[in-house]
Amino acid sequence: MKPQHPAQFSEGPESGIPPFPQPIRIGSDAHKALFCRTLLDTFNPYKPAVIDWPKLEPAALERLTGLPIWDIAIQTENKASRRVMAYAEFCPDPLLRKAVELNGFEEGRHRHVLANLVEAYGIKVKPDEPYKQPRDAEWAFMVTGFSECIDSFFAFGLFQAARRSGFFPPELVDTFEPVIHEEGRHILFFVNWVAWYRRNMPLWRRPWFDLKVMAVWAFLGWERMGLAKDVGTAEETNFTVVGGEAVAEIDVPGLMDLCLSENDRRLSVYDPRLLRPTFFPRLVRFARRFLGKSREQKAAALLAAV
Repeated sequence: MKPQHPAQFSEGPESGIPPFPQPIRIGSDAHKALFCRTLLDTFNPYKPAVIDWPKLEPAALERLTGLPIWDIAIQTENKASRRVMAYAEFCPDPLLRKAVELNGFEEGRHRHVLANLVEAYGIKVKPDEPYKQPRDAEWAFMVTGFSECIDSFFAFGLFQAARRSGFFPPELVDTFEPVIHEEGRHILFFVNWVAWYRRNMPLWRRPWFDLKVMAVWAFLGWERMGLAKDVGTAEETNFTVVGGEAVAEIDVPGLMDLCLSENDRRLSVYDPRLLRPTFFPRLVRFARRFLGKSREQKAAALLAAV
């Protein structure tokens, strides 16, 4: 049995989200209800234990088992689930707490999907590492949320690149579609939580919160440059890039273009009143201006000139 296809989730009466919404104020109760209900109402009740993993041809199986990401991916999802659940305990608002708990449940379910995949295809992975509860649950939640904004941005593009290239059979790609779909829901929920949370703080607290956000981005940048060797997370946070190099033969400009277009496409299906992640897409768009044409654009220009 395969997970239900995410195309079933759309705006309209069945989702509880009106197709022609009225404006809302960021930080209002209506805003909180919208981003929480969007996450809750688009829940996909698939069960990892009953996923029908397709039989792979030897070449496809070798490509799958050869990816150097499985240990890192499983540990990352396991930590994400525990960190999100830890923050849920500090949410006094019932609706917000319910949404955060669902977020944490889905992160844990991603871990089970990956664990079942490696078992189904005979991939050897390390046992789960011991986990310590974070001393600052809010910090851990923000690190997880902003980290997902980066990883999902690249995952959207790499997933589409793998689909186009035929690196994996379509049946396996379709099986992972609900996981990618959920990552989009998570980052949408997170960035709206950040905006709502800040707007509801006393004015004197907002500068400190802004500094905390900057510190989280600095921390993630430090990790992703491989400088956090003492806590062993540099490799973990780069698993998207490591996997991407193996999955798709695509140059950097082409990958940037694909990630940007897929990010816009996947998030466009949600209520336009909700905020979207902007920091990393803007950073990539800025960098993209200095890289010239992609390999695909050069080939298209060459064909047009013939």
